[in-house]
Amino acid sequence: MDGIVRLDKWLWAARFFKTRSLAATAVERGQVRVAGERVKPARTLRVGERLSIQRGDESFDVVVSGLSAVRGPASVARLLYAEAAESVARRTQAREAARLMKEPAAAIRGRPSKRDARVLRRLAGTQE
Repeated sequence: MDGIVRLDKWLWAARFFKTRSLAATAVERGQVRVAGERVKPARTLRVGERLSIQRGDESFDVVVSGLSAVRGPASVARLLYAEAAESVARRTQAREAARLMKEPAAAIRGRPSKRDARVLRRLAGTQE
C-alpha cells in the first residue's frame, strides 16, 4: 500500500471504474466528491476521507480505509474502502424498485424498423 495516491488512480484500483481515464472524467464532471466538495483527479487521498461516488444510477458513500495505486483482485480492492450502511441500503432499495417497476422506454433501441413505423402510423391513423 502506497503513502500518496491520486484520486483517479485510487478509484480505478478500488474498482469503482473500469479505466483510470473513466475515473478522471467522473471526477472532472463532479460525480466524485471528497467531503462534499468537487476536486480534481490529481488530488491526493488520505485514509479516513469520505467520498461520494455517482456511477450511472448507483450512488456510493465510502470512507477510504486503505491506499493503493495498483489494481488487484476484487477481494483486495474491497479492503480499500468501507461503505456506509445507509449507502448499501439505498442501493439495494433502488435495485429492488428498478426490478419491480421496469422503465417502458428501456426496451426501445434506436429508430423504429420499417415494420414498426408502419404499425405506429396505422395506430396514429395517418396512413394505410
